Amino acid sequence: MSRKIRLLVVEDETAIRDGLVDLFVFHGYEVESSGDGKEGLQHALTGQYDLVLLDVMLPGINGFDICARIRERDREQPIIMLTAKSGDEDVIQGLSLGADDYVAKPFSVAQLVLRVQAVLRRSRLLAEQAGRIELGDEVVLDCDNLSGRCGVREENFTRREMELLQYLHSHASRAVSRDELLNRVWGYARDLDLETRTVDIHVAKLRRKIEPDPANPRYLVTVRGAGYRLQVE
Repeated sequence: MSRKIRLLVVEDETAIRDGLVDLFVFHGYEVESSGDGKEGLQHALTGQYDLVLLDVMLPGINGFDICARIRERDREQPIIMLTAKSGDEDVIQGLSLGADDYVAKPFSVAQLVLRVQAVLRRSRLLAEQAGRIELGDEVVLDCDNLSGRCGVREENFTRREMELLQYLHSHASRAVSRDELLNRVWGYARDLDLETRTVDIHVAKLRRKIEPDPANPRYLVTVRGAGYRLQVE
C-alpha cells in the first residue's frame, strides 16, 4: 500500500487552519498543522512533508522567515504561501525567498486544491528531468544537484527554478508564453482564470543567477508579446 501524501499547514487563524486540515484530509492527505511560527518551523525542519502550506502573518516567526529557513536546509521542499490579497509585496517577497507558489486570501477552496495538486505533481516529475544545461561557456547548470555556475560565480537553484530552465531549454527554438509555462511547469489547467506574477518573478530571480548582466539579459530573453526564450549559444 502506498503511503499518503503528507502536508503541513502553518496558519494562525483557527477557523482557516481547521478548515484546511478538514479539506485536505477529505481529499486523502495526511495533514499536520500548527498555529505558531516557531512550532511550524520546527515541524517543517524535522518532519518529512510532501508540501508545506505556509501563512505569511504568524506569531513567533513570520512565514517569510520560515520559508527562508526551510530553503537553507532543503531547496527541494515544495512550499505554497498564503498571502493577503492586497499585499503584492508579500507575493514578490515570498517567491523571491523560494516559495513555489502563492495563493491570495480570500481564496477559492477549489483553486487551492488544484494548486496544491499541481505543485505536488511537478515535484514528482522532477526526478525524470535530470541532466545538464550549458549556455555557452560561461553558464553550466547541474540539474540533478540544483546547482551551477555563471563564470566564476557558483549558484544554487530551487527545484522550481530548475524546472523552468529545463522546460525553456527543451523548447529553446521558440518563445514560450507565460500561460504555457503555468500549464507545463506549474501544472495549472489552461482554463483556470489565474492572476499571477509567478512566472515573471521566477524569471527575474533566474536572471540574477545566470546572467552576467541581469539588466541586459543575454540568455533568458523576453520576446515582446510572446513570452520568454532561453538562448543557447
